[in-house]
Amino acid sequence: MSNIPEEDFEDDEVELFEHYSLTVDKGQTLTRIDKFLSDKIANATRNKVQRAIDLGSVLVNGKPTKSNYKIKPQDEIKVMLESPPKETEVYSENIALDIVFEDQYLMIVNKPPGMVVHPAHGNWSGTLVNGLVYHFENLPEMKGNVGRPGLVHRIDKDTSGLLVIAKTEEVMTHLAAQFFHHTIDRTYLALVWGEPELDEGTITGHVGRSAKNRKIMDVYPDGSQGKHAVTHWKVLKRLRYVSLIQCNLETGRTHQIRAHMKYLGHPLFNDAMYGGDKIRKGTQFSKYKTFVQNCFDLMPRQALHAMSLGFIHPITKEKVYYEVPLPSDFAAVLEKWESYVNFE
Repeated sequence: MSNIPEEDFEDDEVELFEHYSLTVDKGQTLTRIDKFLSDKIANATRNKVQRAIDLGSVLVNGKPTKSNYKIKPQDEIKVMLESPPKETEVYSENIALDIVFEDQYLMIVNKPPGMVVHPAHGNWSGTLVNGLVYHFENLPEMKGNVGRPGLVHRIDKDTSGLLVIAKTEEVMTHLAAQFFHHTIDRTYLALVWGEPELDEGTITGHVGRSAKNRKIMDVYPDGSQGKHAVTHWKVLKRLRYVSLIQCNLETGRTHQIRAHMKYLGHPLFNDAMYGGDKIRKGTQFSKYKTFVQNCFDLMPRQALHAMSLGFIHPITKEKVYYEVPLPSDFAAVLEKWESYVNFE
């Protein structure tokens, strides 16, 4: 079974889960937080606690702290981790799947916006994986990917588009290797704020977790943090205040397109996590503000769609390539922008 780091499997919603929540007693003496937590949490050595603190996973009164911080009475301490508290069973649910291709080895599905890919804290039902468990008795799991049967990669809850599902361990291993070696063809469509100066380009910059907000990713062009990430982009339509662009991923880091486009100065339209849910370009007229708000209401998510997916079939060795059109909300917003610009 392949043991490829999870970050190499595709954009995924960065969500931190609360594992421990402690309120310091009123009579507590000043004590280093690493010692305090290692004493309070079962099987938590001081070194483990210090590593968690260094990663920004320990919050004191809502903010990251340092190992030498001395806790005070009534401090609120939370330990936040990327993986949810263990839930052993994935429930089977009869969920309709938009199947684009299927054979005895793999399946390609077109995920609608708003569908969570795998069960996690707050979303134990209604996910793509719940539907997969209903349709298939046994699906393979990658090492370190417990509870996510069949998944070789993932996309965010509010990103629409194509995902490939492995039905056997052999297929999963082969597909994971193709993702790891960046030989998978992936094309995304995104609506971004503004009009890039160039018609096309390449963004190369490490993507890693933000020090200010652990739920989002930042770009570190000097390579000091994060992991190597490359996005090739091309403008398809210029609509004065927004642009439709095509993005081809060379790597598949968490939130790669969303972070890279923000770094370029063109955040995705209505991407709340990366500042795209505010008017970034345009006029101050109330009519324009109303128009943009109507677009936000029509597509209450980031404007990102995994349009195409291509790879070598692990068994037949033939090229597999599929493409799906924009979902209705994205298509409607794009049409509204085109009409607005042509009318002005």
